[in-house]
This record gives sequence, C-alpha cells and structure tokens, in this order.
Amino acid sequence: MSRKDDLRRRTGATGEALARRALEREGYRVLSCNYRCRYGEVDLVAEERGIIAFVEVKTRRGGAFGLPALAVTRAKRGRMIRVALHYLATNRLTGVTARFDVVSVIASSEGWKVEILRNAFSVEEGG
Repeated sequence: MSRKDDLRRRTGATGEALARRALEREGYRVLSCNYRCRYGEVDLVAEERGIIAFVEVKTRRGGAFGLPALAVTRAKRGRMIRVALHYLATNRLTGVTARFDVVSVIASSEGWKVEILRNAFSVEEGG
C-alpha cells in the first residue's frame, strides 16, 4: 500500500469514528457499522427517535474539492437505497420510517469539523 493510500485509509477511519461520536452526541443509537450486502455498503445504520438513518460519511483533508457531502453521487445514492431496502427486509423492519443522512468531516489546520446533514436525499431523488 502506498503512503498516499495509507493516509487516505487513516483519514477515512478517523472521519468515520468522529462521525459516529458526533451522531451519538446528537442522540443517535448506532445499530451497525459498515453494513455490507450484495448491493453495496453503508457506513453507519443508526436510529434517532424511532427513525432508521442510513448514514454515509465523507471525509476530506481541507476544502479544496468542495464539501464532502457533494461527493455522494446519484450512483452512490442508488446503492444506498438498495442497501437500505435490504437491511430493512433482512431485519424485518416493516412500517418503520427511514431516511438518508450524510456526515461531512473536514480536516484542516484548525482541527476537525463534523457536520450532520439529516435527510440529505430521499428515495425519489436517489436512483
């Protein structure tokens, strides 16, 4: 693994840990980390006030490439929707309200900034 790949991996892992702590401070209860199925992967599955949130974490070093949340492409949203449907069916969670959140994590010389975007997109916008 190259040094650049290693830095990217460590930055992503730090971003996910910071995102999880921020969500928990906001009252989320994390149900699953890095949930994978044949349709793809979702970084976090959490519950907030009876709502199941499927959470994508995007981490960047600096703001040169724009807000991390903008990196959740239409294709990624489509995969998240399919993974969410699989999770709900597998766990027999019928009749629950679900939503899609994005957590942006930015590392800068001033430290880490974490922003939670609730209801970042809907099923209608996703795929």
